[in-house]
Amino acid sequence: MSDDLRKALVPEAGEPIDPVKMARRDLQKVLPRRFYKEVSVASVENGYALLLDGKPVRTPAKNRLVLPSAELAERIASEWRAQTDVIDPGEMPLTRLANSAIDGVALRLAETIAEVAKFAETDLVCYRAAHPDALVAAQSAAWDPVLDFAREELGARFICAQGVVYVEQPEAARAAVARAVEAIARGPSGALKLAALSVKTSLMGSVLLALAVARGHFTPEAAWSAAHADEDYQACFWGADSEAIARRARRWREMEAASTAYRLAE
Repeated sequence: MSDDLRKALVPEAGEPIDPVKMARRDLQKVLPRRFYKEVSVASVENGYALLLDGKPVRTPAKNRLVLPSAELAERIASEWRAQTDVIDPGEMPLTRLANSAIDGVALRLAETIAEVAKFAETDLVCYRAAHPDALVAAQSAAWDPVLDFAREELGARFICAQGVVYVEQPEAARAAVARAVEAIARGPSGALKLAALSVKTSLMGSVLLALAVARGHFTPEAAWSAAHADEDYQACFWGADSEAIARRARRWREMEAASTAYRLAE
C-alpha cells in the first residue's frame, strides 16, 4: 500500500475522528490507482482479516487490519471491491473508521473517552429556541425523549437553555455520561465501538443522541432526524438547498457506517 493511501485512510496523529474534515482533506489528494485484483476475508486468531490478492492488509501504522466479526470484515471488503481504477478513501468510511480505531483510538482510549464525553457540556438537545412556537414544538418533540433517556437510563439530568447562551451542566450529569462512554470502550472491541461513537457524536453534535443509538433506544435514522430538527424546520419555510441536501447525504453515509461498525462489533 502506498504512503499516500496510508495517509488518506486514517487521521493524522492527534487529529480527532472527524469524517467531515477527513472528507475535505481527501478532496485535496491525488487518488492512488487500484493495485490489487482480488479481495477476500480470512479467519485469524483474533478475528477476521482483510486480504488483497491473498496478502493481509495493514493499517497506515502497519498493524494488521483485523475485524471482530465476519460480517463487518465482509462489509469492509465490499468497499475495497467497489474501487475501480483508483482508490477513493472518501468512498470507504468503514475502512477509515477501522483504521482509526486500530491505529489511533486503541492507543489513546482515555483521551478519546474525554473528547466524546465533553460534548455533554454543550449538547445539541439542551439548547432550545425561544420562538417561533412551531420551532419550539419541533425541538421539544425531537429532543425531549433524548433527555428522558438520559434521565432514566443514565441517571443524568440536564438543564435546557434558550438561545446560544452557555449553561453549565450539573457535574453529576456530565459524570454519568463519561461513565457511559467509558463502559463502551471496555472489551476487545472497545476501541472500534468508541471510534464509532465518536463519529456519531461529532456528526450529530450530541453525545446523548449517540448514546441513545448505542443502547438501542433510538434507531440511527430516528437520531439523525432528531439531530436535524432545526434544519428540517427551516427547510419547510425556505425550501431545501441542493448543496445542503448533498452535504447531509454525505454525512449520513458516515453516520450509517459508524452505526454499522458499532452494531457489528458486538
